[in-house]
Amino acid sequence: MYKYNGLLVHQSHDDDGIVEVIERGGVRSLHFGSAARQSSMKIAEPYRLELDYARAMSCWLLFQESLTSEALLVGLGGGSLAKHLLYHFPDCHLDAVEYRQSVVKIARSHFGLPLDKRLKIIMGDGAHYMQQRVETHAQHYNLMFIDAFDHEGMAPSMCNEAFFKQCKTLLQANGLLLVNLWGGMNNKPFQDCAMWLSRMFDWRVLFLPVRGKGNIIAIGFNDGAALFSMKTLKERALDLEHQYQIEFPVFLKDLTKHNASVINNVIKP
Repeated sequence: MYKYNGLLVHQSHDDDGIVEVIERGGVRSLHFGSAARQSSMKIAEPYRLELDYARAMSCWLLFQESLTSEALLVGLGGGSLAKHLLYHFPDCHLDAVEYRQSVVKIARSHFGLPLDKRLKIIMGDGAHYMQQRVETHAQHYNLMFIDAFDHEGMAPSMCNEAFFKQCKTLLQANGLLLVNLWGGMNNKPFQDCAMWLSRMFDWRVLFLPVRGKGNIIAIGFNDGAALFSMKTLKERALDLEHQYQIEFPVFLKDLTKHNASVINNVIKP
C-alpha cells in the first residue's frame, strides 16, 4: 500500500492516533496520520541526521566542544537525535522523555534505536517530568533538547513560561537549551515562546530558521556558557562540517543574519 508518495511499511493506532512508517527513495519516515514527517532515517546511513531541522539542532556544537555528561531530550520520535548523540559521543548519558509508548516501540523496531545503557527512556509528559525534578535535578543537564512540536503545534503543557523556567533550573550553569519551534516568526505561539525564552535567559538566545521549512531552532545560553569570537566560530564551523557532513557554516551565517540585535550577547565582537 502506498501513502504520502511512499510505501506504507507499518501502521498502528494508540490512544493519541495513528502511527505510520513510510519508505521512499531509501528513506524511512515516521508519520502521525499526516504527510508531515516526524522523523526520518536514511536506511543506508542510520546515524546520519536526515531531516533539515534535526541537523539544525546540532548547531549546539558550534558553542560546546563535545558532550561528555548528561543531556535531556523531550520528545523522542524515531530517535534520530538520540542515535546521533550516542554514536558520536561515547561519554554522554541521555534521558529521553516520550509520551507515547507506541512511538518508542517503533523507534526500536523500525528506526534502529539501540538498547544502550547510556540511554534512559522515561514514559510520560515532558512538562510533568520537569515539575517532578526541579528540586532534585537542579543544574543536572549540560544540554537539553525540546522537540515536542508537530504539524499542529507545541504540546499545550509545554507552551507556557513556567515550563521554560523549569528547563533553565535543570540546566547546568554553562549549559545550552535547544527548542524546536514551528510556524514562522510571525506566528503567535512562536512569538510567545521567543519572549519567554529571551526573558528567561536574559536575552542570551539565538534563533535559527531552518531554510525552506517552518521550523525555527531556539538556542538558550545559560549564564556560564562560553563565549566565542566570530573568527573562532567560523573556523569551528568549517571543521565541524568536515567532521559531521552537516552544514555548520550555513547555520552560523543564518544565526548572524537573523539575530543582529542580540548576537553580541553570545558571540564576542
